[in-house]
Amino acid sequence: MSSVGILGTGTWGIALGRLLVQNGHGVTMWSALPEELEALRQNRSQKNLPGVTIPESIRFTASLEEACAGRDLIVFAVPSIYVRETARRARPFISAGQLVADAAKGIEAQTLMTLSEVLRQELTPGVRLAVLSGPTHAEEVARDRLTAIVAAADNEEDAKAVQAIFMSPTFRVYTNTDMRGAELCGALKNIIALAAGISDGLGQGDNARAALITRGLAEMERLGQAMGMLESTFSGLTGMGDLIVTCTSRHSRNHRAGDLIGQGIPPREAIRQVGMVVEGVNALPAAVKLGQQYGVELPIISAVDAVVNGRTGPAEAVRALMLREGRSEMPRDAGEVAYEQAIVENATRQRTGDAEMKRVITYGTFDLLHYGHINLLRRAKALGDYLVVVLSTDEFNWREKGKRCYFTYEQRKALLESIRYVDLVIPEENWEQKRTDVHEYHIDTFVMGDDWAGKFDFLREEGVEVVYLPRTPEISTTQIKKDLGK
Repeated sequence: MSSVGILGTGTWGIALGRLLVQNGHGVTMWSALPEELEALRQNRSQKNLPGVTIPESIRFTASLEEACAGRDLIVFAVPSIYVRETARRARPFISAGQLVADAAKGIEAQTLMTLSEVLRQELTPGVRLAVLSGPTHAEEVARDRLTAIVAAADNEEDAKAVQAIFMSPTFRVYTNTDMRGAELCGALKNIIALAAGISDGLGQGDNARAALITRGLAEMERLGQAMGMLESTFSGLTGMGDLIVTCTSRHSRNHRAGDLIGQGIPPREAIRQVGMVVEGVNALPAAVKLGQQYGVELPIISAVDAVVNGRTGPAEAVRALMLREGRSEMPRDAGEVAYEQAIVENATRQRTGDAEMKRVITYGTFDLLHYGHINLLRRAKALGDYLVVVLSTDEFNWREKGKRCYFTYEQRKALLESIRYVDLVIPEENWEQKRTDVHEYHIDTFVMGDDWAGKFDFLREEGVEVVYLPRTPEISTTQIKKDLGK
């Protein structure tokens, strides 16, 4: 059994506390509001969770020391705008090595920090941090409805520790090591839910809602990739899953607020009528600033910002979105895709006329591209007529190599494609694809740096020449990062 302190006694905090007690853990819950604590003690119910009884074993306290000191896990379940102040007040009672999980969703408007970054800044150095995020309405968790969520942490062991405490027959927990990506999803999806609610309030239907969810996810992914987060996080529970439920559920306070705004009710009044914190409104300033900082276009988020801040009306914002310049849904230029398809088709032809094209392949991450990389590519191309570069994706780098790149996959790909020695760039997604690649692209020569000497000799069994080229000795990406760090 674990000892858990939960900071915040709103619907989400109560739902999590109830779940943890059912899992056999001891739970103490803190609130800064004495009258709220007294009502919870007396009634054993939360006003926004009608019909849900709070277990007698949950203790309520106004003392942060009692809620935090010596606990196996501390859960921050206060609204996002109160996370920093609560962490500052709790700092004296949270020690290095304690596990802290943030269950709020948001980005701090002034600093553009995720909430885990806020906690890291305010709490004692050495605290272990994780976040809980996913498609999880408190109203359903509190009634034992089947739910799946993600425990994300930079350290996988910390994510697994949170997973073990919360896992139950009705509450399935997955892990993820892209903590900032999970947090960005949790903040941005609330804004898209406001947009979906506005659309419904205007009397639009399922078609419009589906379009907003899909294109909203595209906006979230674009910003996330620009910030160095993993694409897979946005297609998972913290991204797509949470976005769907928040945009469609009657429990969604963000959707409810948007619906009222769409009906013509002023934003402030709509928020008052919802009666609970509308996190999408709190996240708007940071989302807009992040889009500007990273040069990412966020049309839906910008439209919601304009409506909420009174610069335009709901109907006008929708019309402006619909009449934007025509775009392709494809993430890359259609000409580029057609070119790559033609290359693949041509690769099935071993001969051009009487001459055979000799194809060379090499693999790598090519982050912080430097002249050592150029030398390797130049020498690889000199071994044949056509050079294929297989570029490690962001997910593969993090999952299998345990490292994050400074530039995203698409940015690194664009840099490689601008080099005259490179004819085609394709993604590397797993270690095992090399045998497949050499056959699919009719490769004659496999090239790697000599620090991999002997590791790929097995490809000779596939009829491929294997060459290990000397690296440029005085330069490496690792050394560049060390030198910059100094």
